Amino acid sequence: MMRSLPYFCRGEVVRGLGRGSKELGIPTANFPASVVEHLPADISTGIYYGWACLGNGDVHKMVMSIGWNPYFKNTKKSMETHVIHKFKEDFYGATLSVVLVGYIRPEKNYESLDALIAAIKSDIEEAERRLDLPDHQKLKQDNFFRTCTNAIVNGH
Repeated sequence: MMRSLPYFCRGEVVRGLGRGSKELGIPTANFPASVVEHLPADISTGIYYGWACLGNGDVHKMVMSIGWNPYFKNTKKSMETHVIHKFKEDFYGATLSVVLVGYIRPEKNYESLDALIAAIKSDIEEAERRLDLPDHQKLKQDNFFRTCTNAIVNGH
């Protein structure tokens, strides 16, 4: 059991290896090493679901991959968030606030890019379904995200 969930963190979106969008057609936002290094020990590598907010924006569903991405043979552990929402522009430099709510599956190596893409799409469907549960909906309203949305409210 991962006692550290739900886990809240935020950080600046940094340039990853640029593969999420280009090769997979699934844009991901990468956290800097400083955020990755602070992950509690009981949060193992794998695929998670939760909520994410970019800058002062709305809170959206997300899936996050934590680990070494065996398919791409990374040497550094990463946290890559795919926000389930269509954004018009990329968000390098923006502040990403996330809450990891639950665990979907361990990391896996895939034979092909197509198999990896199919797995990610199925992770996204799973995340969408689980986040509709009332307990998970509550976290969407968490005060942690208020710090994101206040700026907009006060701007009007």
